[in-house]
Amino acid sequence: MSAINLEPNIDRPDDLYAEIVGMTAGLSDAQAFGLQARLILLLANQIGDVSVIAQLIRLAAQSEEQGHDPGKVEHS
Repeated sequence: MSAINLEPNIDRPDDLYAEIVGMTAGLSDAQAFGLQARLILLLANQIGDVSVIAQLIRLAAQSEEQGHDPGKVEHS
């Protein structure tokens, strides 16, 4: 199993943020959810390790429940 990297690892984070925010502009909710789901599946395929993806899902859910950034989550 690969280790999860919570350190900054994106070369142009502002550009990525703009892409993510803008990707659903002008779409209906159903179209936006579909686009987000397809992106998630493409990213999951790129990662390719189900155990890592499952850990990331749990980490994201934990962060949502606790209301903070997943990069700041304490994990063991």
